[in-house]
Amino acid sequence: MKEKKITNVKKPRKKKKRKKKRYLLKTFIFFVIMIGMYYFLTSSFFDIQKISVKENNYYTAEQIIRLSKIKVGKNIFKTSMGNAAGRMRKDPYMKNVKISRRLPSTIVITVEERKEYAVVPYGEEYLLMDEDGMALRKTDVAPTLPLLMGMTVKKMDPGYPLEVEENSVLTDTLKMLSAMEENEIYFKKIDISKVVIKAYIYDYLYCEGTPENIRENMDKLKSVLYKLYTQGIERGVIKMGSDGYFSFSPEIE
Repeated sequence: MKEKKITNVKKPRKKKKRKKKRYLLKTFIFFVIMIGMYYFLTSSFFDIQKISVKENNYYTAEQIIRLSKIKVGKNIFKTSMGNAAGRMRKDPYMKNVKISRRLPSTIVITVEERKEYAVVPYGEEYLLMDEDGMALRKTDVAPTLPLLMGMTVKKMDPGYPLEVEENSVLTDTLKMLSAMEENEIYFKKIDISKVVIKAYIYDYLYCEGTPENIRENMDKLKSVLYKLYTQGIERGVIKMGSDGYFSFSPEIE
């Protein structure tokens, strides 16, 4: 038998060269597109022209924009929403902050502010707090808010929860104030130096009981106060106990 000669198979060099050229071309096109996108996104077309502020009550829109440090004229993609929101949350009044882009040139800042709820005397100053006991700011002018008296203050720095020795009584009192607001009753001053508190409606008319008892009987208290008001009575003590117990005495301690 004759042996067949095996010849070497030539490698498809031309095809490999074509594939290499296509790969280089695709890579070149990709980088051209990316560079074009970069210059487009950083162009003046995406410069911030408007900053919209929503849901603000305590601060003006201008003050909130200053807190954020977002600048009109700066590129919208070069402005960090996270950093701006972080700066704003350092302010005691900022409970929640959401910042979003509205392309091509608008920033929307939506805030939830803490509400001034009660006042604590501190030396010759007053500290305002929200419904959660968060200290908001100090002032030397007494605001027209419920004044919480008789606490032993341990720490009261704006931006941090108020720390007092009577912490549990303070927590219950703040819950009572929430119920007071819902029932359209106003306590001008509350002495929480003891477990049994004194909640003043007028200078010489107050409720006496635990914050829990007063909170759970707001409907009855509202009815009693209405009767006293129609009779022109602005002096006395309304004692409130458990199980809906009520008593009134014109004599105050």
